[in-house]
Amino acid sequence: MAAATISRRQQAGIRRPRPGDATILRAMAILERRLREPGELLASPGQVRAFLMLHLAELEHEAFVAIFVDAQNRLIEYRELFKGTLTQTSVYSREVVRAALAANAAAVIFAHNHPSGCAEPSHADEMLTQGLRQALALVDVRVNDHFIVAGNACPLSFAERGLL
Repeated sequence: MAAATISRRQQAGIRRPRPGDATILRAMAILERRLREPGELLASPGQVRAFLMLHLAELEHEAFVAIFVDAQNRLIEYRELFKGTLTQTSVYSREVVRAALAANAAAVIFAHNHPSGCAEPSHADEMLTQGLRQALALVDVRVNDHFIVAGNACPLSFAERGLL
């Protein structure tokens, strides 16, 4: 079990094995199964925050993810779209639109992490979000929110900050 834990953490880009990793991985699997159940309603920002923290908080590289939902905000798919370096990741609107259409999504919740530990959005983060919002609007896909996960701090919500 320990070897599998270490291997899974290393593959995910997580820093180093810690005491209790097996318990955390089991909890992640339970939460992920619950959120991945067809039709699971994502009505609470807190529910989304907890899920995103489990997946993004400990990564040493930036990752840009999407949670695709239907018209009633029920989960369709969670997907890591882009993997970057320590300080940045490249995001391509064309690929985001393609993924949203492939998932047959009515809306999307974006998230990315800041390995630096600072959850404040950069100007580039804000511009990216607006660009993606405009591109997806052309194909009738809403952007419900964009979260920034920075370590153990509460993930920042663009919607709650009035940035959408």
